[in-house]
Amino acid sequence: MGAVGEKAITYDARGLAEPVADAPRIAEIEDGVARFDAKDLTTRTINLELRRLLYEEGVKEVVVDNPQSRHSIGVGILTRCKITFNGSLGYFGCGLIDGPEITIKGRVGWSSCENMMSGVVVVESNAGSLTGAAMRGGDLVVKGRVGARTGIDQKGGTIIVCGDAGSMNGFMMQRGRQIILGNVGPGLGDSMYDGTIYVGGTVKSLGIDCVPGEWTDADTEFVARKFRIYGLGSPPELQKFVCGKVLYNYDSLEPAERKLVI
Repeated sequence: MGAVGEKAITYDARGLAEPVADAPRIAEIEDGVARFDAKDLTTRTINLELRRLLYEEGVKEVVVDNPQSRHSIGVGILTRCKITFNGSLGYFGCGLIDGPEITIKGRVGWSSCENMMSGVVVVESNAGSLTGAAMRGGDLVVKGRVGARTGIDQKGGTIIVCGDAGSMNGFMMQRGRQIILGNVGPGLGDSMYDGTIYVGGTVKSLGIDCVPGEWTDADTEFVARKFRIYGLGSPPELQKFVCGKVLYNYDSLEPAERKLVI
């Protein structure tokens, strides 16, 4: 099937995509679940069909077969729903989402779930660098390994990594939590301002102003709850890392400077 025309997508006052006249109609809907094969479709066609199903048809569950590692798939979904990708995604998969529960039965490339606002994304295999960049809310679970700078500029939400992680994870982290069960590369939590990072393996080196934190009952409850929700078994012994606040000087700014920053 060929790609649809180049008519621009428009949005209503709520930020939701308005109906698209040239959206494809290729999915089969049975018992409220829509399913289509993306093998011969372009990125634009796949995303248009997702929007049509979710916004026009009101479908709450979609299965996409054979995404074949295409880039920028499943982005900008702003509604509560379930989406399953039976295969791997490329770069920038599932970015700018707010509400959906997404399962990726494969790998994802760089910058998956960038600017995620809420919802859940579970990646059954590995993820590339910059996973969860600037994430603001929701849960992102990677059952394999992740690359460098996972959770860079993270502003909220939780990132769980069941395998190893690369360098500079949690760089400039502002809020939120990360749970990394494997080993971590150099520069963990470099220049972080807030948030918490839990590590089950070894840490090659800590970044600037990242220091060990004191474990509390709240940490035990939080980790156990996340493991229970995602069926990860019993939590291993974890190390906790937080901001040392040596570089944390925002409150010491003069009022005029603070006004400029805000």
